[in-house]
Amino acid sequence: MKSFRLIPAIIAAAMLVGCVPSEEKETELTQETQQEKAETTIIPSFNIDDTHYRTLIPYKESASRGLVVSNIYTKYDMKEVETGLMRLSQNEFDTKDYYFQEGQYLAESTVTEWLARSSQKKNGLNPPTTDSMPAEERAKKAPIYLSHIVEQNYLTKTDDNKVKLGGISIGLSLNSIYYYQKEKYGEYYEEPIPEAKLVEQGKKMAAEIVSRLRTQDELKDVPIVVGLFKQKARNDIIPGTYFSYGVAKAGENDIADWTAIDEEYVLFPTDESEDVYRDVSNNFKNFKQDVDKYFSNYTSVIGTGFYQNKKIQKLTIEIPIQFFGKAEITGFTQYLTGVLINQFDNINVEVSITSMNGPEALIIKKANEKEPFVHIY
Repeated sequence: MKSFRLIPAIIAAAMLVGCVPSEEKETELTQETQQEKAETTIIPSFNIDDTHYRTLIPYKESASRGLVVSNIYTKYDMKEVETGLMRLSQNEFDTKDYYFQEGQYLAESTVTEWLARSSQKKNGLNPPTTDSMPAEERAKKAPIYLSHIVEQNYLTKTDDNKVKLGGISIGLSLNSIYYYQKEKYGEYYEEPIPEAKLVEQGKKMAAEIVSRLRTQDELKDVPIVVGLFKQKARNDIIPGTYFSYGVAKAGENDIADWTAIDEEYVLFPTDESEDVYRDVSNNFKNFKQDVDKYFSNYTSVIGTGFYQNKKIQKLTIEIPIQFFGKAEITGFTQYLTGVLINQFDNINVEVSITSMNGPEALIIKKANEKEPFVHIY
């Protein structure tokens, strides 16, 4: 195959991200910080594409970054609650004019307090309860709705060679299921949270958070984007998605309008995906059958489709393997690339082949292209 390449990993990484030099040179600017002192920051001269933000250097981590691990159930939701917020932020903050920075205005202690029940902390956003309230009643009447808060900052360049805050995005991760125990160290029970209640509570909390952010001088006159994210269950292997977002315009203390977001991750193969997403499901089945022909003792092929407005944007396929010979991996990857071209013509597909040693091969095929990018690690 013309597109097959066996190349060093460092070169492959550069090709994967598609980094090409922009017309701008690397720019050194000054950034004002909350401590009212100027710091030197650099705008990179490379950008992946127009769907990604450039990130300022040196990279600043959010003060509340570590909380995501303890507050969100799955690694899939941990990733999507941040990348999904960055994606919807592009509706308000254009990637050509804004630069990304992790949130610098919500301290870990602030986020922890806001996530508490109002009966536990003065500024807690979750509903109050009492020690005497039975666990079943608490689950139905006062579950924990808000599980995590993500902050992202978007900066702009000024005429006097500085960068300043141009806007802020807040992601509210909401529980779709409330897990509780009837007794200490006892069995966990599940109480699904109705969709309507989730929407109501999410918008109510969003309004309160915007009001609180406006009390900070740096945030009084910048747009604030708030997205509502619905978490999946603890045992799910696909992420949840943002289902609604609103914008408090510069200087405004409330969100006038909310916009629905139609995004969904779909697992292949399942009965549900076969019924609702028949075309992609059939192609995936044929792909899996071709893989099984190569290895009769094969175990599993798992696909995850990302849909926007009912149209598939990308299909990610994971293939764990049990062999380790470089020649065998190369042969399998070549075979798989041919199968991929035949089965998925007009879909963006990424296939990751892994073993117990880690990544073995990567195949990336863009929609309607006949020559995928192939890399053997």
